[in-house]
Amino acid sequence: MESVATENQTMIAHMVRDFAATHIKPDMMRWDNSQEFPVHIFKQLGELGLMGVLVPQEYGGSGFGYAEYVTAIAELSKVDGSIGLSMAAHNSLCTGHILQFGSEEQKHKWLPKLASAEWIGAWGLTEPNTGSDAGNMRTVAVEDGDYYVLNGAKNFITHGKSSDIAVVIARTGAVGDSHGMTAFVIEKPTEGFTHGLKSDKLGMRASETTELIFTDCRVPKENILGKVGDGFIQSMKVLDGGRISIAALSLGIAQGALEAATQYSKERHQFNQPISNFQGISFKLADMATEIEAASLLTYRAATLKDLGQNVTQESAMAKLYASEVAVRAANEAVQIFGGYGYTKDYPVEKFYRDAKLCTIGEGTSEIQKLVIARTLLKG
Repeated sequence: MESVATENQTMIAHMVRDFAATHIKPDMMRWDNSQEFPVHIFKQLGELGLMGVLVPQEYGGSGFGYAEYVTAIAELSKVDGSIGLSMAAHNSLCTGHILQFGSEEQKHKWLPKLASAEWIGAWGLTEPNTGSDAGNMRTVAVEDGDYYVLNGAKNFITHGKSSDIAVVIARTGAVGDSHGMTAFVIEKPTEGFTHGLKSDKLGMRASETTELIFTDCRVPKENILGKVGDGFIQSMKVLDGGRISIAALSLGIAQGALEAATQYSKERHQFNQPISNFQGISFKLADMATEIEAASLLTYRAATLKDLGQNVTQESAMAKLYASEVAVRAANEAVQIFGGYGYTKDYPVEKFYRDAKLCTIGEGTSEIQKLVIARTLLKG
């Protein structure tokens, strides 16, 4: 399957590259140091159509496919993985869940606000004691007339504080029952729904991560996505697309690290010549470039199959697994090529190094991706 950039992809790449250079790069280290979530940047991305890339135009979105979506995330992440991560979480998780499983009335109600970034979206599945073991979640929703009453907490939620709306999965049946969880859309402000502790993170520090807390939070039944009991099954399908997002995020970080290391290797002189002349350095660059190309092919292949409407559980897991591990290796090698300077905040590679690790953890660890791939293989 060929991976040749379309006219739309090329246009988006140039647009995002220019935007990132002008509006993100000058302030990204300040946001990183202070852990500021720059909401205004996402409002601007909304004006460019990047907060509703996959949303059809009838709901106020751009109406593009996954190939264009991957391109946008990767270009943002070449400059700042935090911005790429938040853009991806908004698009693929909150907005994506409503797009896939909402009724026509629900789509028309919420998607235009999300696609324009008038509203920032969050998505809540993970809990303090249930990461990969989502089936044992403790956040419960109890039926009460025309409402469900939610109690519990979610953590590691992107935009948990600054979001205007969240899709939350809560248990409506027995613990461990894959048909015992339901997806609810909760708008702010809703009584009993608030955010908790903001995480102080190693990397991705400008992408806000907090707890969500529910205390007798009453949610009307019309805010249920799909059928009662389908929330977990829906979430697994949402994560198929989300893993492509993280693969794209990983790809961008790796590409940014390679570009920085390549440029530095040409400028840095030792023993009266650029260090790129030394085989120890040039071979590192060659390995990085080869692995990044392979990650790109896996990622765009998954995106293409997703656009064709095919099941991409295996392909997205492979792309996410490989690209995320490549991002970590590429960032590590970039720091090594920069030497002592790579360990300082004066150069971009230390931030790539910190940001990359999240890619092997978020939306399913590398170990979970291997489990998904193995299960898919063994079904055959």
